[in-house]
Amino acid sequence: MNMKIDPWSALNIDDYSKLFDEFGIQPFDDMVREIENPHKFMSRKIIFGHRNYNRITDAMNNNKPFSVMSGFMPSGKIHLGHKMVMEEIIWHQQQGADAFVGIADREAHAVRGMSWERCNDIGINEYIVSLIALGFEPNGHIYFQSKSEQVKDLAFELSSKANYSELSAIYGFTGETNVAHMLSAVTQSADILHPQLEEYGGPKPAVIPVGSDQDPHIRLTRGLGHKMNMFKIEGREDKEGNRYFSIRSKAAPEEALKELSQRIPGKTKLFEGHVDVFSADNFESLMKIVQDVELEFGGYAFVPPSSTYHRFMSGLQGGKMSSSIPESYISLTEEPKGAAKKVKKAKTGGRINLEEQKKLGGEPEKCSVYEMFLFHLVDDDEELAQIYTECCEGTRMCGHCKALAAERTEKFLKEHQELREVAKDRLDEYGL
Repeated sequence: MNMKIDPWSALNIDDYSKLFDEFGIQPFDDMVREIENPHKFMSRKIIFGHRNYNRITDAMNNNKPFSVMSGFMPSGKIHLGHKMVMEEIIWHQQQGADAFVGIADREAHAVRGMSWERCNDIGINEYIVSLIALGFEPNGHIYFQSKSEQVKDLAFELSSKANYSELSAIYGFTGETNVAHMLSAVTQSADILHPQLEEYGGPKPAVIPVGSDQDPHIRLTRGLGHKMNMFKIEGREDKEGNRYFSIRSKAAPEEALKELSQRIPGKTKLFEGHVDVFSADNFESLMKIVQDVELEFGGYAFVPPSSTYHRFMSGLQGGKMSSSIPESYISLTEEPKGAAKKVKKAKTGGRINLEEQKKLGGEPEKCSVYEMFLFHLVDDDEELAQIYTECCEGTRMCGHCKALAAERTEKFLKEHQELREVAKDRLDEYGL
């Protein structure tokens, strides 16, 4: 298929399953049963894929430290698509995650040509205020890329492991791509990895909730994190078929390997460049020793970041949702009555006329109004199922759905904008 995705172009994916084979994303279905109270995006299959989310379910189910991180480029209005990511961050925070939200002003400046002042204004008054209004707690971390010394320093370190050919293969960069754009991509990797720095508790699982268009950042980051680590652990087998672990040095001092051979309990053997471990029966405890030694010798010991991928909402008029077409999306800051009018004009999955609708039923899978219910406006699964069934059976007409969606959209926006006013008075609680 050779599908090409990048984080800065409009993307329309007709078959999300193609991403499984093309990019190694795993289906999320098997993960849901591991979660006690899954978010509705999970149970409704809006979150369709993941990378290594089992690390996160293990942390949640066993009260282990983990983090959640995602970010927003401050280049325009906050809309329902951004709300999805914010809700996923907040849900993970409620499950015990140390939560991080980055405002990608370096990216907006490099890619969109936004001024720093404009980035700051949009970042606070569009994104951060709504994030707080939606329920983000002040024990989390909100920051701007350009103002975070940890992120900038880590981006510099990561850039020593990144090269043009890799960035070109992942993002499609050419000789015309400016260096600031490339640096902004590496800065995204620093965003993703910095929750694992010592000042935030050190290495731990981290989940990055994103749309599939952001997967290039995940792939780059996982590669760079691996390159930054001093060691890699490989499972091996000797001539007699006995399994053992080999801890291989990538850039570790010789003294670090010696320390490993002395600290790991049981039978080990030190070689030039690696330590073989013959009696380890608990991989997790072995990994912890390796991480501790790496940190003591000045390394990072990054855990590869996990990620979840959610479906995109289509535009209200069908097709792609585009920030350049106001009629295609609902902004969280727009006038509620005007937003309701947009919904009443939305494209539905109804038939050509009333007679055909009653005879053939509607097609909710093709309906932007049903998507509004599915993603945002109906919390009760039984109500949602009833809407779906009645539409398919032809007993529910599009006018009724539009009226209900418009009413709930207006109500949500009124309530959210009231909460935004409260949030503006709480910015100092978040260090802003």
